[in-house]
Amino acid sequence: METEDLQEFLKKKGYTKCKLKLLKTNHFQIKATINGITGTFILDTGASSSLIGTHKTSEFNLLPEDSEIKATGAGASNMSTQISTIDTFKIGRWKKQKMPIILFNLTHVNDGLISQDTKPVDGIIGADILKKGKAIIDYQKKYLYLKLS
Repeated sequence: METEDLQEFLKKKGYTKCKLKLLKTNHFQIKATINGITGTFILDTGASSSLIGTHKTSEFNLLPEDSEIKATGAGASNMSTQISTIDTFKIGRWKKQKMPIILFNLTHVNDGLISQDTKPVDGIIGADILKKGKAIIDYQKKYLYLKLS
């Protein structure tokens, strides 16, 4: 199936496409809007939960609450988190209301990106959002497809 055929097929099935940017680190970067504020995120299919850096809590108008959830990732484990609720979350035309989000210190992630001459990010889009959006990733053409409700 050619990419144009894939795009048309998914469009007929109610999907919207969002452009992905491939970083020097081989991560995909995507723009998302949280409570009306646009941010930059890494798309991480291996992350079970999406998260926003604690350094961006006030910018995205989020109210942090203590959380029992401990984060584990590449090179680190058992890290403290907070939780908040996003009023409106959007990637392209795909949108969700009243969605929980983890707040997490992204210093080690952003330090790694900066060391590779890549700009820091506001957060990570993980499997929770990808599953909600019934995501399909076209790695060759660099598109994320999400099913509109």
